[in-house]
Amino acid sequence: MHITVQNIISIENKIKLKLSNLNINNLPKIIAVSKTFKIEKILPLIEHGHIHFGENKVQEAVEKWTEIKSKKSNIKLHMIGKLQTNKVKFAVKLFDFIHSVDSKKLAKKIADEQIKINKKIKIFIQVNIGNEDQKSGVNKNEIAELISYCKQINLDLIGLMCIPPANSGTQKYFEEMHLINKNFSFQELSMGMSSDYLKASENSATYLRIGSSIFGERF
Repeated sequence: MHITVQNIISIENKIKLKLSNLNINNLPKIIAVSKTFKIEKILPLIEHGHIHFGENKVQEAVEKWTEIKSKKSNIKLHMIGKLQTNKVKFAVKLFDFIHSVDSKKLAKKIADEQIKINKKIKIFIQVNIGNEDQKSGVNKNEIAELISYCKQINLDLIGLMCIPPANSGTQKYFEEMHLINKNFSFQELSMGMSSDYLKASENSATYLRIGSSIFGERF
């Protein structure tokens, strides 16, 4: 068995154990964050039956995934990085989920491109939960306005996404995101990475974005 497959099974088992101890039945889906890794490293996971993969650069994703997605229509590709408006038309063609919508301008561009090719992508709004200058994401006070706009232009909005501050305890940010997500009655919540996926799972994350714990460190 390939090391990436062993890793993902190990992660799944840790999550199952953690959540069963807390009497939580809903298991989150794991997005294997395959950015920067060659397709040879990803294929064993595809053969294992894993379907959710994440990329953060449109050009890299187009080169890597176009052929595979044409052969394996069950694969779900997630855009998890910052999306520039000039790359939206390529992203809309290839991706099934976009996790990083953080402005009306980007939302409108996605809506326009979807109409052109008659495709509906599942959308997360990225929240700057730690209010950090260097991070993308909408301010907490502006979430409602952006949600309202996305619904108005007919985007398929399914939940919120966050990347909490790296150097402080993520628990409080995950708890806050869970409450905000619940207040807006969303079913999906995208949060948690290799370092904190168990905490995210405890706080109702439904999609975890895990890279290095599956594929190893990036160089």
